[in-house]
Amino acid sequence: MNKNQIILGIAGIAIVAALFIFGRTAEPKNPLPLNAEKPQVTFDIQHFISDAKEKLSPSQAIQVSKLENSISRGDVAAQAVKANVSLANFWKDSAKQFIPYAFYFSQAAKLDNSEKNLTFAAQLFLDNLRIEHDEAKLNWETTEAIELFEKALQLDPDNDDLKIGLGSCYIYGRGRSGDPQETMKGIQQLLSVVRKDSTNMKAQFVLGVGGAVSGQYDKAIERLKKVVEAQPNNLEAIVFLADTYAASGNKAEAIKWYNISKRMKNDPLFTKEVDERIKSL
Repeated sequence: MNKNQIILGIAGIAIVAALFIFGRTAEPKNPLPLNAEKPQVTFDIQHFISDAKEKLSPSQAIQVSKLENSISRGDVAAQAVKANVSLANFWKDSAKQFIPYAFYFSQAAKLDNSEKNLTFAAQLFLDNLRIEHDEAKLNWETTEAIELFEKALQLDPDNDDLKIGLGSCYIYGRGRSGDPQETMKGIQQLLSVVRKDSTNMKAQFVLGVGGAVSGQYDKAIERLKKVVEAQPNNLEAIVFLADTYAASGNKAEAIKWYNISKRMKNDPLFTKEVDERIKSL
């Protein structure tokens, strides 16, 4: 089994696990192809928002227009923060659109420059890019998340959770779309955490994912087994471990861990996806 197949597992079965774990309801789509030579595609957030505004009801269009024009003379920075938060809430609550919501909240967080808001905005993007299958959006979300985590780290440079978040952006974002150098950037961030605290299972898990993405299956298995031993109910780690065994060619261990995951989840859709994965072996 080659690296494309481990990416299939990461973007397929493990994403299915993430869907259940984090309450997502969308069906998983085809994984991004692994191709380091492919030019990076871009995403225009302003164009996306313009298109989204055209689909609003007349009353919603009036409301969003008022919010966009709500920055007035006086304390412009404070007004801008308030306006961006209001726009974020509109797109989240009224329009039900994640991307404009995350964008406007991140704009407010950058202006406000508080660690709490920067971290919240960064995590919004990180959580979404983990299940993002549109490559242009993935690149944009990754860039936004990295910038936000870096700004938060400037305020709190010793915060291990922020370092893990930043490293995760490289691995789940640009690394997943086929850039090994980006994966290594993420791995270096995470190593800085586990060298201080080898019991940090959050960092160990993402290091395991990074190892799988970069084809270092033995290292990935070692990390993921450590996580599963410390957290035997960690379904996502178990699925990644099974996928990594499959990619390494160890079918027996892969099937063993796939079956464990099925018993743990006990869900027909999840079982069907895992059974398909086992058949592919």
